[in-house]
Amino acid sequence: MPMNTPSETESLREEIAIAAARMIAEDGADYGSAKRRAAKQILGDVRVRGDYLPDNAQIELEVRAHQALFFGDTQPARLLHLRRVAAEIMARLAPFSPYLTGAVLNGTAGEHSEIHLQLFAESTKDVTVYLMDRNILFDASESAHFKGRSAPVETLSFLWKHEGVHLALYDVDDLRGALKGGTGGKIERMALDGVLALIADSEHANDDQGEPDET
Repeated sequence: MPMNTPSETESLREEIAIAAARMIAEDGADYGSAKRRAAKQILGDVRVRGDYLPDNAQIELEVRAHQALFFGDTQPARLLHLRRVAAEIMARLAPFSPYLTGAVLNGTAGEHSEIHLQLFAESTKDVTVYLMDRNILFDASESAHFKGRSAPVETLSFLWKHEGVHLALYDVDDLRGALKGGTGGKIERMALDGVLALIADSEHANDDQGEPDET
């Protein structure tokens, strides 16, 4: 692969970020697969240099731009709906210290987005028993630990009001590390009171614009 100047490499990163953002916003792809597919689409079937690949923060900015341009009339209502559903589930799961994370928290959730919660329980079995006692059918899998190098965590997935919900189950000892600030001060997770505040802000914004609340 020929050498590129810094400006050319920057342009390639931006082009890949834009293509990946479109896949995320329109197809519901996850960041990792969208980045790989976008790189292959633009660079072909070659080994891609790491400096050509945008980071998730750059892709997220392009997702926001894409949504504002193409889904500005529908995405805010979709986001508000998902946050309301998430808040309802979090209230029910209060004994397990639920925290909202992902696209529903950061505001980039769209048509294909699902709800991702992190729970911090004395025993993961307590969560599974809680769901089974309420006849909630779920699938069990694993997802990456937010600490990166730690072992994967058990994740329970189910449908709630026709929305996909994923519960990543952590030990209570993980909660202290989870509440440390994210990179650049970015909020990585939020408890129920914060989610309710986000919902209230959106509802007040709708009222100010003369838009009816979602029922």
